[in-house]
Amino acid sequence: MKGFLELLAEINGKVNDFVWVQVGLILLFGAGLLMTIVTRAFQVSHLRHWWSKTIASVFKKDTHNKKDKGSVSQFQALCTALAATIGTGNIAGVAAAIVIGGPGAVFWMWIMAFLGMMTNFSENVLGIYYRRKNKQGEWSGGPMYYLRDGLGKKKGCKALGRVLAVLFAIFAILASFGIGNLGQINKIVINMESAFFSGVKAPNVVGDASLIALIIGLVLMVVAALIIIGGLQRIAAVAEKVVPFMAVAYIIGCLVVFFTHIGHVGAIFASIFRFAFGIKAVGGAAVGITLKMVITQGCKRGAFSNEAGLGSSVMVHSNSNVKEPVKQGMWGIFEVFADTMLVCTMTAIVVLSSGAIDLETGLAAAGTNDATLVAQAFGNVFGKPGEWFIAIAMLLFAFTTVLGWSHYGSKAVEYLFGTLGVKIYRVIFVLLVVSGALMTSSIAWDISDTFNGLMMIPNLIGVITLSPIVVKIVRNYVDRKIKGKDVKPVLSYDEEIQKVMEEAVRNGEE
Repeated sequence: MKGFLELLAEINGKVNDFVWVQVGLILLFGAGLLMTIVTRAFQVSHLRHWWSKTIASVFKKDTHNKKDKGSVSQFQALCTALAATIGTGNIAGVAAAIVIGGPGAVFWMWIMAFLGMMTNFSENVLGIYYRRKNKQGEWSGGPMYYLRDGLGKKKGCKALGRVLAVLFAIFAILASFGIGNLGQINKIVINMESAFFSGVKAPNVVGDASLIALIIGLVLMVVAALIIIGGLQRIAAVAEKVVPFMAVAYIIGCLVVFFTHIGHVGAIFASIFRFAFGIKAVGGAAVGITLKMVITQGCKRGAFSNEAGLGSSVMVHSNSNVKEPVKQGMWGIFEVFADTMLVCTMTAIVVLSSGAIDLETGLAAAGTNDATLVAQAFGNVFGKPGEWFIAIAMLLFAFTTVLGWSHYGSKAVEYLFGTLGVKIYRVIFVLLVVSGALMTSSIAWDISDTFNGLMMIPNLIGVITLSPIVVKIVRNYVDRKIKGKDVKPVLSYDEEIQKVMEEAVRNGEE
């Protein structure tokens, strides 16, 4: 068995390197740059507009309105998407990027987030434009649909569009079981055991997994079942309450740590920019970090954190009651901003102020454990309660990620097998929670990371080839909403849906 796992890990490592390093990062960077250029840097040129239409409008009634059957409000769609994106990647993932790639990795996370804003924007615009209602009256959208009905409608691309749509759905289902479930639950258990049960001796029940891990897993499974089986409406209702609270609480905690080490702020940011292009070995005594490693870690962890380019969050944004594709696209811009520019940056500051990273050499101290580094940094400031706080933050971050990804997997299953298959999928998804709690090998996490990357390839092919559609929709929106021109709105590829949405827009709905 050990030999098989080693072989599996070796094969996965090669596939992962190809998917993420040789193909994925080029596609991610290229797609983000392309969409930034063709939309005339919408995230900057219309900053005031998208800010006023997203978080600045959070207290407006329309933002929380969900009177359409089968839809969720714009704010609920954002919170559910953030629930899935703000997870272990924002804490352990950022710490790992810095430990492996040095402080310069943070710079590349910012670069990818800036470009990723427009990738996520474009995905959501396409998601709303190509969505349709299922048999239960719910909106269904995502890369599967704009690959099939968008790319597939181009001359000679019908078969390609359908194949890529199916591949995306398969990869999304597998990723939902891995990174969306097993990996998140596993991180919860590790942090809970470390923070609250480190002094408790409990017998092992399965391999090296303890009885405590089993109990935590069972509790999480029951809670997950109560929420996930209820479908998107229940998931969105929970996300709407938990996500804002957990994000604000975590940022406040990070700010306390930040101001405690205020004297090191200059050195922290200097190290980020100084090491953005690699770290040289110091006197032959330290192992240098190559430019490739810095860029790879920053871009990969950034993509893993905010999921821009993966096409995953499109599947919940498409359930929004919004009528204007660009309106939901702007929520996608804010999603990436909140996830990476705010939450990940806060984590990076905490890590770089912990003392575990030498700001002069950019290298991590010997024996540094990226999985518990943030907890240790909080512990240095708050004592043991600081470690408890991170364990609870990890619990909320990771568990809401599980909830969000259960919806993504549901939509992928629905595309392949219909609404009946969704019920079976949800049961399997919930039962796997316990497996995540008992998992002691990292191979499942590594493989699911590969499937995450595999989702990205067909999705970005769709985004790039359909960029003219995005430009058409954006220009139409800017002409109508910003320049005040009287032109017909471009809202849906489907004529019937276009008529309904057009009427709603005439009545003042967005």
